[in-house]
This record gives sequence, structure tokens and C-alpha cells, in this order.
Amino acid sequence: MAVVFSALAVLAAYLVGSLSFAVIVSRFVGLADPRSYGSKNPGATNVLRSGNKKAAIATLLLDAVKGWLPLWAASVWGPGVGLGDTTLALVGLAAFVGHLYPVFFHFKGGKGVATAVGVLFGVNWVLALACLATFGIVVYFTRYVSLASMVAAVFAPAYFLLGADVVWPASPPMVAALVAMGALLIWRHRDNVNRLVKGTESRLGAKK
Repeated sequence: MAVVFSALAVLAAYLVGSLSFAVIVSRFVGLADPRSYGSKNPGATNVLRSGNKKAAIATLLLDAVKGWLPLWAASVWGPGVGLGDTTLALVGLAAFVGHLYPVFFHFKGGKGVATAVGVLFGVNWVLALACLATFGIVVYFTRYVSLASMVAAVFAPAYFLLGADVVWPASPPMVAALVAMGALLIWRHRDNVNRLVKGTESRLGAKK
């Protein structure tokens, strides 16, 4: 039965992750589909380009919550049905993959930054704050949000290893999941990487 519960937990996490809140929130408040303008990326940053800050904030928070909720639920109720570290790691990864490739939206999702942060909070709030601090430091010195996102994603598994058996229990499956998330997040930012290399990536606060 544990195998069945594990499969159901991972599937549920993917389905929750597949809720593209950039599209859902935009439809709810009467905005254009975020996949039709700007970067065409269904995320909070592109929703902000519509000029509706409240919709962008709602998208950001809901995208984070959908990364946190499945892992939190699995952590609370999972042990009672035999869910172990491997399942918890797969649940977090599935929620993240759902955002990137949402089944409800033709597998065309966002870049996953907010959802990744939610997953990190589901793992441990100290880990999440460490990654957010790294993000903030890189943004402060470079003004590149994309670069900061990728650097924080790379540092996440390293921070987890540093805190293993000290702040949280060691979990090789979770390390593997965090590495996979980081790799996927960088892949989704490949256009940003090309612009960073060419020196054409926009900086935070720069005039257009």
C-alpha cells in the first residue's frame, strides 16, 4: 500500500503544480493571457507587465504555495501511510515539474522560480531563507534577477548538504531532487543565459 500512496502523492503534487496561476489569476481579473504578451512566460513577472500589481503579487504567492503545500501535506500525513524520504523528494520535484510542464495548460508553463521557493519552504524554512538571501545578495550586486535565481538554485543542494544532520535530517533523495530542480530551472532560463553572455540581459531597475 505504501507504493500506491507514494504514487498518488507524487501524482497529486504534479497536478497541484500544474495549476498555472498566472493564467488563472489573469482570467479571474479580466487580464489578457500572459502567454500572449511580453516574454509569453506564465509567471508573476510577466503578469506584472500588464500593469496590475495585485494580480502579479497574487500569482507570485499562489505559485509559491503550490510548491509548498504538497510537500507540507506529505510531510505531515505521509509517515502515517509509510511515505519515506524518497517520496517526499519526488513530491517536491513533481510540484515543480508541474509548474514547468502543466498538464492543464498544454505543458507550457513558467520558469519555476516562485514554485521552487515554495518547495524549499516545504523542505525547511531555514533552507528557503538561505536561498532567498543568496538571491537578494546577487540581485543587489548585479541587478540581474535571472542570474540571482539560477545562483540560488545551484546553492540550494549545497546548503542542504551543509545543514544535513545539523538543522534537518540528511536525505540523499532530497539532495538529488534539489539538483534536478536547479538543472531544470537553469534550462528554463536558457534564453536569459544567452542574453547574459551577450550582455543584453535587462537589469533590475534599468530604464527601457
